[in-house]
Amino acid sequence: MNAGSILILPGDGIGPEVMAEVRRIISWYGDKRGLEFEVSEDLVGGAAYDVHGVPLADETMEKAQGVDAVLLGAVGGPKYDDLDFSVKPERGLLRLRKEMDLYANLRPAQCFDALADFSSLKREVVAGLDIMIVRELTSGVYFGEPRGIFEENGERVGINTQRYTESEIARVARSAFELARKRGNKVCSMEKANVMESGILWREVVQKVHDEEYPDVELSHMYADAGGMQLTRWPKQFDVIVTDNLFGDLLSDVAAMLTGSLGMLPSASLGAPMANGRPKALYEPVHGSAPDITGQGKANPIACILSFAMALRYSFDQGEEADRLEKAVEKVLADGVRTPDLLNEEGKTPASTRDMGDAILAALDASL
Repeated sequence: MNAGSILILPGDGIGPEVMAEVRRIISWYGDKRGLEFEVSEDLVGGAAYDVHGVPLADETMEKAQGVDAVLLGAVGGPKYDDLDFSVKPERGLLRLRKEMDLYANLRPAQCFDALADFSSLKREVVAGLDIMIVRELTSGVYFGEPRGIFEENGERVGINTQRYTESEIARVARSAFELARKRGNKVCSMEKANVMESGILWREVVQKVHDEEYPDVELSHMYADAGGMQLTRWPKQFDVIVTDNLFGDLLSDVAAMLTGSLGMLPSASLGAPMANGRPKALYEPVHGSAPDITGQGKANPIACILSFAMALRYSFDQGEEADRLEKAVEKVLADGVRTPDLLNEEGKTPASTRDMGDAILAALDASL
């Protein structure tokens, strides 16, 4: 069965290494579950700059617009630090998000029982944690105008503008409420309405969407700085958190470390439905390109693999197969397989990137 089309953009650093394990799992689903994906591959980030002189070629952007899902590894690295801002590797990722209009960034923070002692927080605080942060991704301070570095009164001034429209806030709020209905039916909206006009508007619009369309979902509001504090005090009080681009960037990284390793965390960036009813979508691990371990077989592929699980769930309507893959990862961790980022025992030999892929494939075989 033709399950859909995927564009793979491995990117830079450890991106190609972790994506290689995802490709093996995609092949497993074709061989063992009859889910045949039409897979193509292209360049993004520094890898694209090296070939095309830009971090994302127009032809690649066109491909991304035409597939059911884009899977991205990582972008960036010290090799590109001195490039002009307009062609830095990260601009390729930002262009994908902006031109595909991927306005809702879903970042789950889940702590597997096998890793509860690996978090810097106490086991009882993080064991069983399962929260979802929904971050607005295509507006706010990262895109607002005016922006730049200017001369003013004899000195340089850096300016970034926080800007949101009602419609931009409303659509990401709807995404959060819809997700909550399938989870714990609870949303906490975070902003800074005490000091920012954009925060006042954010709170008002989220409340209006709730009252008119989702009165069955429990809604609370919290200032974003207090939200960061509460995430480290008692994160299990939350189910779905919805917030703007800047605060979402910060809060999702805080939530990421509750689980013990950035190498564990996937993400999905979703947009409006296409003609086939599927949302435009990009899936990527939360971690960066990790140039310090590139090419050494030390990278943890789980975040990238779980990003594919999110693609199965949100782009291909394969919820049961997404569950299968997530349970395979959970079993491997319970069996004690650990890449270096998950190893806190002296004398134990860590699993390589390939070893972790082998173990997850074996767990998938065992699930049949």
